[in-house]
Amino acid sequence: MAGGQRIATTVLKGERGEYGKQVIEHLASELTLAFGRGWSKQQLRHCLRFAETFPDLEIVSPLWRQLSWSHFKALIYVDDSLKREFYLTMALQERWPTRTLAERIDAQLYERTAISKKPEQTIRNELTALREQGPMSAPLLLKDPYVLDFLELNDSYLEKDLEDAILRDLQQFLLELGGGFTFMARQFRIQVDDDDYYIDLLFYNRKLKRLVAIDLKVGRFKPEYKGQMELYLRWLSKYEQEADENPPLGIILCAGKKQEQIELLELDEVGIHVAEYLTSLPPKAVLAKRLHQAMLDARQRLGGISEEEQ
Repeated sequence: MAGGQRIATTVLKGERGEYGKQVIEHLASELTLAFGRGWSKQQLRHCLRFAETFPDLEIVSPLWRQLSWSHFKALIYVDDSLKREFYLTMALQERWPTRTLAERIDAQLYERTAISKKPEQTIRNELTALREQGPMSAPLLLKDPYVLDFLELNDSYLEKDLEDAILRDLQQFLLELGGGFTFMARQFRIQVDDDDYYIDLLFYNRKLKRLVAIDLKVGRFKPEYKGQMELYLRWLSKYEQEADENPPLGIILCAGKKQEQIELLELDEVGIHVAEYLTSLPPKAVLAKRLHQAMLDARQRLGGISEEEQ
């Protein structure tokens, strides 16, 4: 907001530290006396932060018609500009209320999306395409890891236990999957020649316009899982995919994986996303460090890491 810029240039004149703190306190008192409530020290600090984060008012002005001041207060404290652009774009496209935006930031949604592992320019291109053209891409929606702590599983469980727990708390699982998912079936039977196969969970995503097959594994990812999922996807493409839909997508949820295996198998090229799931949530700082390192490692391998991130 323009008030933040005026405070920074006219009142503070570049001063910070203890002097700047005193000026803000004095200004807050004067404004409160003159105009009443709504001009606290904290509010003025929000205004300053907004001016520093969004210095170009011509760019930010159109956003005021779609986002509230509460949205902006959440966004201005996201320290990374690319991460902030992601949350800003998603809040606009998905029409997130303020509470949802704050929850997504707190849950480190950006760091868990597949897109965060891409080179920086690829991320910006995807976000620009989403703003200008509208359709959601799979990397913006898919996550790694998925946090399934709400299932409250014991330390030892079978794949059927995992599936049963998901279906008992399907609404929460749908929220964790992301926007646009609709549950279709469990143990969806397909027949190839005289053999029967069963897809653990079958969903449809209206944003991607794709059937989504989910395979649940209690152990680490194994290369042979690729062939199994490819069979599922090709069968779905042949017998279930509608003319106006995109090719089916496969998600293999595992307790662990080795990244080089995933890269060598080129799973992304055949529409398969391998992700870990967490049945218990580690401390926030531990998870943040792990996600940040995974993002840096992925970008390093792709040659898309910036000097600032290094």
